[in-house]
Amino acid sequence: MAATHLTNGANRTAPDIGSWNQRTALSRTGKQHEPATRRGWLMAHSPTIDDVIERSRLFRGRDVATSLLSGGHVNAAYVVRVGETRYVVRIPGLSSGLLVPDRENERHDTAAAAASGVSPRVVEYLDDWQVMVLEYVEGETLTDATVTLENRIPRLAGMLRTLHAGPRFRQDFDMFRTLERWLRICDEREIAVPQGLPERMDRLRLAARALAVLATDPVPSHNDLSSDNIIDDGRRLWLIDFEYSGNNDPCYDIADLASQASLDDDRRAMLCEAYFGVADPELLARMRLHSTIADVGWAVWASIQLRVSPRDIDFARYVKAYWDQGRAMLDSAELSRLMHTASGGRVSD
Repeated sequence: MAATHLTNGANRTAPDIGSWNQRTALSRTGKQHEPATRRGWLMAHSPTIDDVIERSRLFRGRDVATSLLSGGHVNAAYVVRVGETRYVVRIPGLSSGLLVPDRENERHDTAAAAASGVSPRVVEYLDDWQVMVLEYVEGETLTDATVTLENRIPRLAGMLRTLHAGPRFRQDFDMFRTLERWLRICDEREIAVPQGLPERMDRLRLAARALAVLATDPVPSHNDLSSDNIIDDGRRLWLIDFEYSGNNDPCYDIADLASQASLDDDRRAMLCEAYFGVADPELLARMRLHSTIADVGWAVWASIQLRVSPRDIDFARYVKAYWDQGRAMLDSAELSRLMHTASGGRVSD
């Protein structure tokens, strides 16, 4: 994720041994600390930026300046300047394996999205550390307040259509199945889940079943469209952070974007029409159901973060915000109508 400088860059010459926009917006991408495995070996610690500079073919033996980026909830991210060229270095946190078990999937999908023209290129990858070095993108990192300003809704829809029409991603993604895996982690580690969630899982499972009735062909999807994963360089929009990427229902990305940015009904309909050409009841119902599943999923994600992350981030606030949204829909009479509409009348309470 892109972010804002937290510390001033330090100039150094890397020993010879052998991008993006800065932002402050709050988002949920990332994780950190707690041992994670790599090819069967236990990693005692994450590499430092100095370790990366010494190892990287781009940086070693050269004068570089580094600046730490804020915003990540798990990964450490740095801007590294070599001469007039800037790069972004992403270093996974130690606990990231709990929530992102396959970094090779992220690497593959980032490269595929770059081939579509919607993501910065991966210019180097340190395989044993799972560290990515990417192009730096200069631009405005969006926030929930700015994501729909000016003419951005049609531009967002166009960006997603380009991503969705691009090279197929390595794996499929289903938020409900991901949520079930995260709940198993909570059970194994005795991590508290949002109060009242177990009693509502049957309704959430029914919502997932309603979406499956008229399922569309999966397309390459980002699956974590918080507004600060989008950068506007003035000419085009860029997507970053493909940790949860995978082939998915095309409706999921626009639903997740609408939910995470708390779009009202009118703007949801505008986004749906900008993407699909129409905002009919079935599509809007699918968006709502996907949003509800995503809200519950991110609430459990934040519950895990609350336990394992050493960072000074108020994950309890995330748990409450996402769970309040998800629970409200699960407890509403509207959910039955949405399931009925999305499934063509085949699923309801």
